[in-house]
Amino acid sequence: MSSSSQGLKTLSGRHALICGASAGIGRATALAIAAHGAHVTALARSEEALKELTAEITSAGGSASHLIADLDDRELLCDAVSALLAERGSIHILVNNSGGPPSGALLDATEADFILPFGRHVLASHLLTQLVLPGMAGAGFGRVINVISTSVREPIPGLGVSNTIRGAMASWAKSMSRELPPGVTINNVLPGFTDTERLTVLGEAVAQREGISLEQVQERWLADVPEARLAKPAEIASAIAFLASPAGAFIRGTSIPVDGGRLRSI
Repeated sequence: MSSSSQGLKTLSGRHALICGASAGIGRATALAIAAHGAHVTALARSEEALKELTAEITSAGGSASHLIADLDDRELLCDAVSALLAERGSIHILVNNSGGPPSGALLDATEADFILPFGRHVLASHLLTQLVLPGMAGAGFGRVINVISTSVREPIPGLGVSNTIRGAMASWAKSMSRELPPGVTINNVLPGFTDTERLTVLGEAVAQREGISLEQVQERWLADVPEARLAKPAEIASAIAFLASPAGAFIRGTSIPVDGGRLRSI
């Protein structure tokens, strides 16, 4: 956590559940929200990575714990989060974040290729929202923030299944925004090309398919980004932390790109 962010304690007394917190955008988000004063429960499958994260947060003066869970196993996920709520009380901030489906042509996708990521993203997010909503409503303060993709606005070639699932997430969130009570908001953050392990994996898959180097793939991506670089995970996390804060209270049901200007749509 940077020294400048440590002074911002706008989320003191709040409890945040950050999914996919072991790496990338999820990890950066856990650090950012902890820096704003919230207690962070970091959720992922990798216990070692989560222990390293919570140690970093606590050494910087923040408050954090971890929860081992798999978004693909929703029965156990429900049990784990229910136990967390019973032990620590209400969750006020939920960040739905998970790695997307593999790349590939949409015409090549099987039924199973759709079912697994639909469960991991849409169904897991829906379950978690239902679990945490009573506490949010009781506190009169709640934030559900979904980390999706710019493909919500403009489908990305070679990511047919991901484009489909991300669109379903955005539609789910918009529908949910009309039903949540006052004070409880839901929004989507749409990261552009971000320097994460997942982007490297996607780039390597494209490179192998097309017989070019990873560097050539990245150069092609960045040719469409006016900022001419990849985003840092912390930059995506800053947008999420803003939406989680009291300053973001009147933003509801929106999809906000953080993409260095890559999207061409208005």
